[in-house]
Amino acid sequence: MTNRRSARPMDSVFKALADPSRRRLLDRLNAHGGQNLRELCAGLDMARQSVSKHLAILEAANLVTTVRRGREKLHFLNAAPINDISDRWINRFDHDRIAALSDLKRALENTPMPAQRPEFVYTTYIRTTPERLWQALTEPAFTERYWEGVAFETDWNPGSTMTLVQKGVRIAHPDQVVLESDPFRRLSYTWHTYTPEWARVHGLSEELAADLAKERRSKVSFDIEPLDDVVKLTVVHDDFDPDGKLVAMASQGWPRVLADLKTLLETGRLDPVGAPNA
Repeated sequence: MTNRRSARPMDSVFKALADPSRRRLLDRLNAHGGQNLRELCAGLDMARQSVSKHLAILEAANLVTTVRRGREKLHFLNAAPINDISDRWINRFDHDRIAALSDLKRALENTPMPAQRPEFVYTTYIRTTPERLWQALTEPAFTERYWEGVAFETDWNPGSTMTLVQKGVRIAHPDQVVLESDPFRRLSYTWHTYTPEWARVHGLSEELAADLAKERRSKVSFDIEPLDDVVKLTVVHDDFDPDGKLVAMASQGWPRVLADLKTLLETGRLDPVGAPNA
């Protein structure tokens, strides 16, 4: 069986971006992620069936990822292929020929996540095994390399507390817990507490740390799905305070963390630029 991600993935991305209707759908998802099919069809001069076909092409190109919420299928713009193409190609060719791609990348970097359904959803494909990816998500020997020194102290059993250690700072709290732990398939935990010590080592103001500390505690989930010679990793960071500052910080920090995770697992090397923190 041929993996759908292994045959010319860049070709499928450029083909998907070539159609103006599909670019319009991406623009709408960039402005407001988490829309169902009915919401995406509203105001478009396209039949529902046409919208579904365009979304299928975008999803096959990994430009759109979906999350089930009950009976609803919610669609999110996925930045992974945009970042990959930009990093590997955008500086090698005439900028004007790929202006649409560059503009979309800038929009992804500069547009804060909307208040409605505030969540970060990111899907990437990594040439590794589920077992190796699980190690990379849970073991300090990996996390300290791609996540700017982050290590988690926990037994990774559901309900267990977690201590985050980074740059000599230890962050522990009774509400920092493992929510789900299904080895090699799914991992979920509550996000860490923001303390003045954490803010200082990362050069952030005490005012920002105080604002972050007032927000509701968010959570992050990792879904691992083997697909022949690659593993599909979907990261969902949600339960944000809709009016808080963390949602925008997470949307900027996660792409670099996950890009470095992919690089480490596929090459054993990392780019010299560290990951922004969230």
